[in-house]
Amino acid sequence: MSAMTRDNPVIGVTMDQEPGGSDQYSAFPWYALRANYMSAIIGADGVPVAIPHAPCMAGAFLDRLDGLVVTGGAFDIDPVLYGDKTLHPTTQLKPARTRSELALIEAARARGMPILGICGGMQLLAAVLGGSLYQDIMEAIPNALPHEQPNPRDEAGHIVMIEPGTRLSTIVGRSSMAVNSSHHQAVRDPGQAIIAARAEDGVIEAIEDGEATFCLGVQWHPEFLIDAGDKAIFAAFVSACRDWRARVGVVGNGAANAVKHEG
Repeated sequence: MSAMTRDNPVIGVTMDQEPGGSDQYSAFPWYALRANYMSAIIGADGVPVAIPHAPCMAGAFLDRLDGLVVTGGAFDIDPVLYGDKTLHPTTQLKPARTRSELALIEAARARGMPILGICGGMQLLAAVLGGSLYQDIMEAIPNALPHEQPNPRDEAGHIVMIEPGTRLSTIVGRSSMAVNSSHHQAVRDPGQAIIAARAEDGVIEAIEDGEATFCLGVQWHPEFLIDAGDKAIFAAFVSACRDWRARVGVVGNGAANAVKHEG
């Protein structure tokens, strides 16, 4: 990590939300975000800021940002978003969070802003790109790997094979990565996205929008920096955010203009 300056890209990071209760951190609703999402961005010379759930303010938030990270969480994407009228017994929803992240993704894509979707963030990105999900891997793919790995999340759970010719392949510079795994749902159909990686059982592990400057979704949690490729993903994402800031800052990016006109 180099010394931070006012030229470092400002990157929005979505948060989880809990309802609150006597047995929780607060009796009232509260936001949650693992620290390593932020430290991974800082380590790549980005300036992370957390984004609250307010769909109506998606544009205002993005006016001040140079990139968007949509994080994972212990919940699922509403199957209505990918045309599935059923709700599997294992599917758990957080409608307010999903509405907020959906508004952010759509607004960021309209601007051409770099996007990194992680775990559930990749699944929502797939839905936005016209894809669909398996609501339960073990039911849909009987011989699947244990994608909810039994070992700690800061250890690798399985290998992913990276598709040659993809942006992810260029970023990582290798044909495979060792990744962690913490999901019971998976992308079934990537829609208009390109499949960038698969697990050894065939489950889709990464997607990207080939028409975007940088729009990548990974099913694992690269913020744990288990594989050297994880650090490379954050470095490439932050670099894309810096390039985007330089390219559009003069004509309307709020964060860049705030820096340019300060003082």
